[in-house]
Amino acid sequence: MLNIVLFEPEIPQNTGNIMRTCVGIDAVLHLIKPLGFSLQDKYLRRSGLDYLDKLKYIVYDDYNDFKAKNSGDFFFLTRYGKKCYSDINYKNYSENIYLVFGKESTGIDKKILGENIDNCYRIPTSSNVRSLNLSNCVAICAFEYLRQFDFFDLSKFEPDSKKGKDFLDQFKD
Repeated sequence: MLNIVLFEPEIPQNTGNIMRTCVGIDAVLHLIKPLGFSLQDKYLRRSGLDYLDKLKYIVYDDYNDFKAKNSGDFFFLTRYGKKCYSDINYKNYSENIYLVFGKESTGIDKKILGENIDNCYRIPTSSNVRSLNLSNCVAICAFEYLRQFDFFDLSKFEPDSKKGKDFLDQFKD
């Protein structure tokens, strides 16, 4: 199972987007306090749209609380990582995978990263930016995980409950 972990997220719109992604890929979201917003925040709800009732999420008082309640394999995404996120072969690990992302302003606590240095990964970027947007980073890494498992049972086509697989056929010349 894929678990997305946000260490002290600060921006409600990012977290709302990540919530929507988690619903769309059947991932569990773990939120580590302090949060920079209320879970009732109107921006968070707008970003998550009407999917929040389908979201599986857990809130923790702090990182120690999170670690005490979860076991599996932990991967930390940080601009300081010396390995590329796509180097991880998830098939070599347990069923419980945790992708840990830091807060928008300062990332994951450096002591936590230091204790887990062998599991620190980076998304390659040019030297023109410090980092990418948090919700984009989550999507990039989550979809790499899913790709390695052929996307499990996620729909590769527009579901019949929406427009259907052949929706665009009506627009062919």
